[in-house]
Amino acid sequence: MRVECGGVVRTGRVVDARDLDVSRADAVAAVRGDAAPVTVDCPDPGLAHERVGDVHPEMAVSTRAVLAVAARSRGQTAPEDDRIAEVESKLAELTVPAASTRSAREAVAEQAEEVERLDERVAELRGRVQVLRERDAETADVEAELAAAMRDLTDVRTDLIAAREAHEAATEAARTARDARERRMELEDRLANLRRAARASLADAVADAYRDAVAAAPWTTPTDPFEAGDVTTALAAARIADLRAPVVLSCDRFADPATAADWLEAAVLRL
Repeated sequence: MRVECGGVVRTGRVVDARDLDVSRADAVAAVRGDAAPVTVDCPDPGLAHERVGDVHPEMAVSTRAVLAVAARSRGQTAPEDDRIAEVESKLAELTVPAASTRSAREAVAEQAEEVERLDERVAELRGRVQVLRERDAETADVEAELAAAMRDLTDVRTDLIAAREAHEAATEAARTARDARERRMELEDRLANLRRAARASLADAVADAYRDAVAAAPWTTPTDPFEAGDVTTALAAARIADLRAPVVLSCDRFADPATAADWLEAAVLRL
């Protein structure tokens, strides 16, 4: 690797940058190709680098997850891989349409209210015509109003029928959207279960190598390797992973950076 910081350039499989003004976040970003004040030229990080390529005392590690990614980095596959790909494909093809019945429902209510208003208007005008006829009075003007009100009522009833049909269509679209959402949740649950099973399978595949790595640590480790602390677990997983980019190391587990690189069988950028 080649590390450049503030005009200082250091190269090699092991770079000790503890005396340089380099933060861990900047170093990790540089290794992973992101913008940073420091430059690190190195091979592209592999699958495992995101999990175990940045080892520091504050890290939290899921043993099964880091062992799974270490196994993946070494070309291991899980029995669930084909089904995972199948479910991922179904999820990618699934679309959940946006659907709402609100505007259609409001249109039905508005048209129904107008029909009711015009019904009352027609009844009122009919009553007035009846009264005028009983008095032998002139009815022409009121009958004209009645005819106009009846035409309006016919038009609004037609609009109400159309609004109800639109509401039925919106309701059906909402039902389709709900079914799609339920299908997506079902697929997401299935995918999560398959991924958990795959992680377990992959972790099992490298469990013996992990036990050996913990046992080979040059510091005190628990009898049960699966009770090792986060840093020990990460370092042991890094040791069995195929790491192309350097491990950014910010913990005191080794006598010196070169010893760390030999134990990890990987390049090391010591901070």
